[in-house]
Amino acid sequence: MTELHAQAAGNPKPSYYLTGNGALMVLAGLLCGLTVSAAPYPRLMLTAHIQFLVNGMMSVFAGLMLKTSLSIVGRGSGMLIVWGHVSAWAVCFSEVAGAIWGANKALPIAAAQAGASGAAPWQESLVVACHVVPALFLITAWILLVRGVYRGGSERYDAPAE
Repeated sequence: MTELHAQAAGNPKPSYYLTGNGALMVLAGLLCGLTVSAAPYPRLMLTAHIQFLVNGMMSVFAGLMLKTSLSIVGRGSGMLIVWGHVSAWAVCFSEVAGAIWGANKALPIAAAQAGASGAAPWQESLVVACHVVPALFLITAWILLVRGVYRGGSERYDAPAE
């Protein structure tokens, strides 16, 4: 076992945290889907439902990348990746709030199609902030994951045959 693979094998917690987080997000998305027709702005609630499902699957996928050593990252990077995916809950719940409030600043195209007239300024600001901040964390998390893929891949193919 190479040093990089030993490092990945010695740090299994991020993969479990990510897959657990993703599974919970998928479950929340399925439950959110049951409320679409009851929401004041059903099209926006459908967006929240899809957001939960997509972020959940993305988190599970990231967990599997780390578990299988497809992406090899250090402990600090692993936890940053976990927190990036955990922050996606803020995005999903803000979309639920936006579907109830009729917020139209964060998702203007979907809001226009839903006929959302806009929410109170503080509500709009909250929904936008809950999209922007987690997006920055997720972008960072995926940069680390992609870097880990190339780090592990170059190590795999450059190693002498055993």
